Amino acid sequence: MATTFWWNSSCLGAAGGAEARPFITYHNSLGRNLYLRIATELHLKRMLVGGFEKVYEIGRIFRNEGISTRHNPEFTSIEVYEAYTDYESMINLAEELVIRCALAVNGKLSLDYQGTQISLERPWRRESMHDLVKEATGIDFRDLQHDLQAAKKAAIDALSASLEKQDIQDIEDCPSVGHILNKVFENTVEKTLLQPTFVTDYPLEVSPLAKPHRRHAKLTERFELFICGRELANAFSELTDPIDQRTRFEAQIKQHNEARMASNSDGKEGQDDGTYEVTLDEDFLTALEYGMPPAAGMGLGIDRLVMLLTDSPSIRDVIAFPVLKSQ
Repeated sequence: MATTFWWNSSCLGAAGGAEARPFITYHNSLGRNLYLRIATELHLKRMLVGGFEKVYEIGRIFRNEGISTRHNPEFTSIEVYEAYTDYESMINLAEELVIRCALAVNGKLSLDYQGTQISLERPWRRESMHDLVKEATGIDFRDLQHDLQAAKKAAIDALSASLEKQDIQDIEDCPSVGHILNKVFENTVEKTLLQPTFVTDYPLEVSPLAKPHRRHAKLTERFELFICGRELANAFSELTDPIDQRTRFEAQIKQHNEARMASNSDGKEGQDDGTYEVTLDEDFLTALEYGMPPAAGMGLGIDRLVMLLTDSPSIRDVIAFPVLKSQ
């Protein structure tokens, strides 16, 4: 499929399914702002509602955020959606895609990335986020899921020596135990996942489009694939309940607007990623009300995959015309 680059409003998740600051332009003939997409997800899901059982798009994504060796405001991803399947099928697809690309480029499944030996031989490691955080910190957040303040204290006490001041404040500001778990994972575990690892069973609070886990309360059927300490893919069994989806979107908008008001009151308007406005995507919710079949989807960053397969240290090395800072 080739879905539209333009959105009429900064819908949740801001122009396409993720949550990130969008680029904004103005259409003279229509007399209104348009937003460049930050994902292709919500339009592709509408194709499932329309009767297409397997859809994908390889396309450009635009996010008005920071520039680093891993991030460029314009990048390429592939998003894949398949009806009548779940996130376990997406795990198999992710392995197959990466392995076939590695064999096509290098003719082998052992890679040297910036001095680190990477093996793409199956099976790849699969661990839940809870278990990885417990292994790294000794904290089992499952025991703290009903006590937000205790979870904050445990996280800060365990990590205070290694956290920056802003990281500690971020934990203090977390609205749920799921957000704390995710923050601790990002600060302590993510960078250690050098060999291919599927991190599974993400908290419900940080996965607004994912289906609730069939066995574990407060978790979702979601995974992210990490190689060399970098996220390469994100996938989940899709949430198809329009009432649940609306409730989650509304909660996410409330949290976003509270952060936006706090940024504005601190005089940071226009500087912080939390200052842009988001609205509900009513068209997507209406599509869900018509009925989307059980499905799973995955997004995989093509630029980061090329970095891995070509031993490139920076995303700028694999994009022909990257955005660069002014001289």
